[in-house]
Amino acid sequence: MNVDRTLVISDIHGCYLEFIELLEMVEYRSSKDRLLLLGDYVSRGPESHKVVELVMHLVQEQGAIALQGNHDHRFVRVIEDQASEKELARFFEKGGRETLQSYCPTVLSKDIDHLKEIRDVIMQKSSSHIYFLKNLPCLYVDNNYIYVHAGLNPLFTSLSDQKVHDLLYIKEEFYRHKNPMEKVVVFGHTVTKDIQGSCDIWLGGDKIGIDGGCSFGGQLNCLEIVHGKIGQFYSTKAGGNHS
Repeated sequence: MNVDRTLVISDIHGCYLEFIELLEMVEYRSSKDRLLLLGDYVSRGPESHKVVELVMHLVQEQGAIALQGNHDHRFVRVIEDQASEKELARFFEKGGRETLQSYCPTVLSKDIDHLKEIRDVIMQKSSSHIYFLKNLPCLYVDNNYIYVHAGLNPLFTSLSDQKVHDLLYIKEEFYRHKNPMEKVVVFGHTVTKDIQGSCDIWLGGDKIGIDGGCSFGGQLNCLEIVHGKIGQFYSTKAGGNHS
């Protein structure tokens, strides 16, 4: 498909209204634009279920490209009863209850002791979501950019050598070091405020960070790329205020 623009959004984290407003703001049209989503659709925000439902629609019906994030990966492992005790603890520490509330509003308790009941409900009503998230790719590459949720391990100069855990979880080891690839890396995962003191998109030369920390009260960012060149930046403030 010949596209006019590539629109890149990351770390929606259950912020459904902000996501909708951002798509409207950029005037996204699937016939003309390539929409690239860099993962973390669930956790922290109030409407993970609605976000995943919309992302599935955008991918399956409109040709958007969605990558997997670490929160999506962890959510799948928890629901499939594959998570370690450490992963379970991290899930609940990092917004897991909000995710479970959006998927199982009728289950009174969202504590770890009621996970079996929660798993049964989710697999009965939303198994398509789990399958979708589980099978998302971790990388996308075009002529000019590499797109990934968290980043690349600078110790490896070949994409084929990158480890899934790094693609989903790496932080300082990536953004504080030179990008080993020839192409610019566009990533989420690390809130840009932690890098530059601002929630705006971070232009790091050989890498571009776009996670505005919407679920922390920041903003949801969209990076526009036009014919391989950086275009406009768009953002929706947490709570729905545009900028």
